[in-house]
Amino acid sequence: MNLIKPFTITIISAKRFYHRDQKDENLTDKDIRRRTIHDVAKAAGVSISTASNALNGTGRTNAETRERVKRVAKDIGFRPNALARSLLTKRSHAIGMLTNDTYGRLTLPMAAGVSEVLVDQGLSVFLCATNNDPRLARLHLEALLDRQVDGIIFTATRLDLPPPIELSKLPIPVVYVFAEGPSDHISFVPDDAHGARLAVEHLKNSGRSRILHITGPDDYVAVRRRANAYRDSVGEGAEVLYGDWSEEWGHFAIDAVFSRTGEKPDAIFCGNDEIARGVIDALRDKGIGVPNDVAVIGFDNWEVIAKQTRPPLTTVDMELKELGRRAGLAILALAAGEDVDTGTTRLPCSLVVRKSCGGEL
Repeated sequence: MNLIKPFTITIISAKRFYHRDQKDENLTDKDIRRRTIHDVAKAAGVSISTASNALNGTGRTNAETRERVKRVAKDIGFRPNALARSLLTKRSHAIGMLTNDTYGRLTLPMAAGVSEVLVDQGLSVFLCATNNDPRLARLHLEALLDRQVDGIIFTATRLDLPPPIELSKLPIPVVYVFAEGPSDHISFVPDDAHGARLAVEHLKNSGRSRILHITGPDDYVAVRRRANAYRDSVGEGAEVLYGDWSEEWGHFAIDAVFSRTGEKPDAIFCGNDEIARGVIDALRDKGIGVPNDVAVIGFDNWEVIAKQTRPPLTTVDMELKELGRRAGLAILALAAGEDVDTGTTRLPCSLVVRKSCGGEL
């Protein structure tokens, strides 16, 4: 059987390999070369072993020397050899990121947050997409373990999707983000209830009182959490319409609501941005103004949709980059042998106000 190698994204520092200022305009190709530990030692006026110890945090090097060596290394554009560093520290200085998000809409913003934390520590990230295939997930895990990664971050497209059971048995640190792992592990998820409350309270503060919630399938735990928070905030008269995650559903729901008798909503809180765009299109088809007649809020802040909707869509941002950043900090701490509190941490959302609720954006 041929081992399937993981699709990888190596996130490295954008630091230059060499230092050049205005006085160096006449440097030749021979001068533009990768700086070595020998160059660092010579420029800092120390031995090679002292320079190595200072850069790797090993041995007995006083703080002043250590800081001088690091400063010199940065100034001359020194970049450590990854293989040599791994042999010295017995670490791969790489993290695996396992996801079932084939298109990367959720994972890529989280990966950006992870990279912000890891890049300054000289760590790379291998991003592996499983396509919800258990066999592919197992092969990716085997490949990551063969590479001796320092830890694994698992992320999914929905909070209630069970992570691969093998993750809980690995001999290396595992952190879950946008996924809930076992209680004795570390998980970071968006606070969906908080996001729903932000949306409803904004609509109420804007003078709206008949707020309808049009959302996705009720077998999603995120949908239920948002719907429950919506009901608690709206109180009497709260109505939730469940459907799928599509513009078509948003359009269909508006046709159904505005064809029935009785009082009509003056605001609609949608379960995602795609539904919200379908809602706005359907309201426009009926000659109903947004936001003058009906204000609309989405969920996700998927900018390719939210900014292109007419009018641009007010929406809840799940702060995916911050989720990734927190996961990166946790995996760094665990890889260093530090104690980190286990359990699920729910991070607050934010509201991005645009013209669909009367904002200026």
